[in-house]
Amino acid sequence: MAVVMEIPREYGYVVLVLVLYAFLNLWMGIQVGKARKKYKVPYPALYALESENKDAKLFNCVQRGHQNSIEYMPVFFVTLLLGGIQHSFVASALGLFYTVARFLYFKGYASGVPENRLKFGGSNFLALLGLIFCTASFGINLLLRGVL
Repeated sequence: MAVVMEIPREYGYVVLVLVLYAFLNLWMGIQVGKARKKYKVPYPALYALESENKDAKLFNCVQRGHQNSIEYMPVFFVTLLLGGIQHSFVASALGLFYTVARFLYFKGYASGVPENRLKFGGSNFLALLGLIFCTASFGINLLLRGVL
């Protein structure tokens, strides 16, 4: 059975949060490029070897901060976009919180002390959990529309 629904006007906030995160991801990639030059880590090496580069840990922390954000990006995008259909304001607020927390996560990691990523940036996982609940609520609502 097909379900027809309208996307609420407030969904625009969800889309804008996604665009903001895309810009954050681009910025993080630029930071990795700058770190490559600064710490002399040539392409195509994903990470620097400590046996070959005295600044390997510093570069690897910058690279890892970006890489970890890329690893979580699919889950963030899917839960933001789907959960935002039914819960536009909540999902966009959680998405904005997630984006700021990811910035702090990256800055903490890029400091060269990996533990710093969790000081404030670790709260990104709470936002992601909230988005998962929004998406689950949306899925349950779709199923119940055919029953009730």
